[in-house]
Amino acid sequence: MTDAVEQQAAFSRKCALIAAKAADEKKATDIMVQEVRDLIGVTDYFVIATAANSRQVDAIIDEIEDKLREEASIKPTHREMSADGSWSLLDYGNIVVHVFMPETREYYRLEALWNDAPVIDLAAEAGLENLQYSDRIAKLLGREAAQGEEA
Repeated sequence: MTDAVEQQAAFSRKCALIAAKAADEKKATDIMVQEVRDLIGVTDYFVIATAANSRQVDAIIDEIEDKLREEASIKPTHREMSADGSWSLLDYGNIVVHVFMPETREYYRLEALWNDAPVIDLAAEAGLENLQYSDRIAKLLGREAAQGEEA
């Protein structure tokens, strides 16, 4: 890779980690960062998180947008949300953030569509400990679900 490509790749990863940390700060669960660059070619990373209700979806999206503007000086090129508030998206070009309510995440299973994509270890790279995972996501990640979490 050229220096410019390597710098862009590092910046994309940094942004994805900032987004994951911001989601964690707002108590998102099932936080995953998938490196999809080699699989789909239109973006580098998907950041996927679950919120308990539509107000939390909004709070998580707002926090991610604020943190990426403050820490990486970027703004989304596109922001979208479902009419019922059960899903929202921020598109930054190099990363795409999806925040779902549990039923919507279960319906779309976005992380399973790209199950060949490498998943970033958020504990190792972002220092995020004690993340909460449902049974399905924990199994996908090869981990045990957190106490009291359900599929």
